[in-house]
Amino acid sequence: MTRPTPELIAALRATALKLHDGATYAWSRMGSCNCGHLAQTLTGLSSASIQSLAHESAGDWREQTEGYCGDTQLPLHLIFDAMLQAGMTTEDIIHLERLSSPVVLRRLGSTSLLLDYRSRADVIRYMNAWADLLEEALLPQLDVSQAMAVPEPVA
Repeated sequence: MTRPTPELIAALRATALKLHDGATYAWSRMGSCNCGHLAQTLTGLSSASIQSLAHESAGDWREQTEGYCGDTQLPLHLIFDAMLQAGMTTEDIIHLERLSSPVVLRRLGSTSLLLDYRSRADVIRYMNAWADLLEEALLPQLDVSQAMAVPEPVA
């Protein structure tokens, strides 16, 4: 299960905004697809760098995620490590690539809602809905009394 973190929420929102604002999107390219864009945000790597690292191993995001082992230190696995440290699970990565998480789909209004995983607009909707869910899960964990405290004026 996804671990809600401020870093992941911010990365999902920033990635959705970047896609909304016209960033190059190509589902068939591992550096410019759903996972590729979020990986760019989380790692600071370019689309071309992610694409290059992805081609050092066989398979798409799903296949490479299924073969993920934190001990291998394969180039794309270092990207997976960053995604996992941000709070994602390997299942999240697989679901993001196909926009298929049942929890996120329910948030969008239906478990049977079919999103086009190759559609920029659907990717944006999915990432924002996921960020909303994570934010709602994170808020109860925060110490609201400290967040709401007004600092004493300095004399």
